[in-house]
Amino acid sequence: MNELKLNNKRTILVGLAFLSICSFWQMYDSVVPLILKKTFGMDESLTGAIMAADNILALFLLPLFGGLSDRTRGRLGRRTPYILAGTAGAVILMNLLPVLDNSYSREAAPFKLAAFVVTLGLLLIAMGIYRSPAVALMPDVTPKPLRSKANAVINLMGAVGGILYLALAALLYPTSKVADLAHVNYQPLFVIVSLIMAAAVTVLLLTIREPKLAAKNQELEAKHPEWNLAQNIPGGSEVLPLPVKRSLRFLLASIALWFIGYNGVTTWFTTYISEVMGEGLGGASTCLMVATGGAILSYIPIGIIASKIGRKKTILAGILLLAACFVSGFFLTTLFSSINLIMYAAFALVGLAWAAINVNSLPMVVEMCRGSDVGKFTGYYYTASMLAQVVTPVIAGSLMKSISYQILFPYAALFVMLSFVTMYFVRHGDSKAEAKKGLDAFEDMDD
Repeated sequence: MNELKLNNKRTILVGLAFLSICSFWQMYDSVVPLILKKTFGMDESLTGAIMAADNILALFLLPLFGGLSDRTRGRLGRRTPYILAGTAGAVILMNLLPVLDNSYSREAAPFKLAAFVVTLGLLLIAMGIYRSPAVALMPDVTPKPLRSKANAVINLMGAVGGILYLALAALLYPTSKVADLAHVNYQPLFVIVSLIMAAAVTVLLLTIREPKLAAKNQELEAKHPEWNLAQNIPGGSEVLPLPVKRSLRFLLASIALWFIGYNGVTTWFTTYISEVMGEGLGGASTCLMVATGGAILSYIPIGIIASKIGRKKTILAGILLLAACFVSGFFLTTLFSSINLIMYAAFALVGLAWAAINVNSLPMVVEMCRGSDVGKFTGYYYTASMLAQVVTPVIAGSLMKSISYQILFPYAALFVMLSFVTMYFVRHGDSKAEAKKGLDAFEDMDD
């Protein structure tokens, strides 16, 4: 009898698509606001509106292209054509942005601003083409009981992509080099990030044979109907049973609620720290970096824990820990006048809690669907999370403006705890990987 185990090498290669996505968005969120503000002279409101466009477009694009990829049939498979097309379009369009930025800085002209905004919009569409298909590729080639472990690896690859960008930006643009410049040329940064994206997806294309691997996974899951029956999800059912639909709605509500709480803090934390504690960008950035580090260190262990005790219990524990961290964040930032080691420890636990939630939520969503609908259900996941990220900066900002900046952490804790209530009513999508008889067929997937 062979133990059901994750093919780590293949999962890492599949995660290269997510690495490319995270490298791009880390750069986009960091550099594009600077260009809009410093080169084109836009105020914070207009800059914020343009920066929110990616989340608004995502509400429509991610379910659309996730569903289209479900229905695609071709030599390259269902997801790979969208990954290739989206990456190719993004690589070309993103390199036009610094060209237009540099040109406008030399000689301002309205048509250059218009061209920049249009190019930016097309770039967001290109990224929207392949995000859902890229994430859906993992469930396509991974047996259901192993998807939490696999999603931990995928999240880790995304973190690597973000770290690659941060290291690159620190190396190319140290403060000593750009402090006195009237205009910063970001073209080298865009070129190198686009090369990272192209290289990652090229390696994915050369090493992952999607149709073959997806077919083998379908064969394996067909031999183990208990993976569906354990959740009372009839295999091959054309319409989800009402109890499963109910669980899906509660799960999507939970995703939206915890993203409202978590992203409310990450969006406003730098401003909050400045207003409440008088701390600068460095201290706030260090806290968020500690949280990111805590998440990175937790991804793989959390995936293992979830396979032992189940995804739902892991998520519920993560929710309680995250809410407790946000409550402690309120007291730590209001009782102390400067950032201290206790705050860093609290943010490390924030990273752990977020990993427990994030690693397991997408696998629970796609666990509730037929294999032919993975892309569509991945789109549902991102619709819920993106909708939260559209509304929470506005809601949290309005509350801080009208009541007090100190409302931020109680606001976040409240919404996170509301997600505990909705998550409690989720009855499907869980999975516990256990060694079972008849898993010899799994060895056939380790090509």
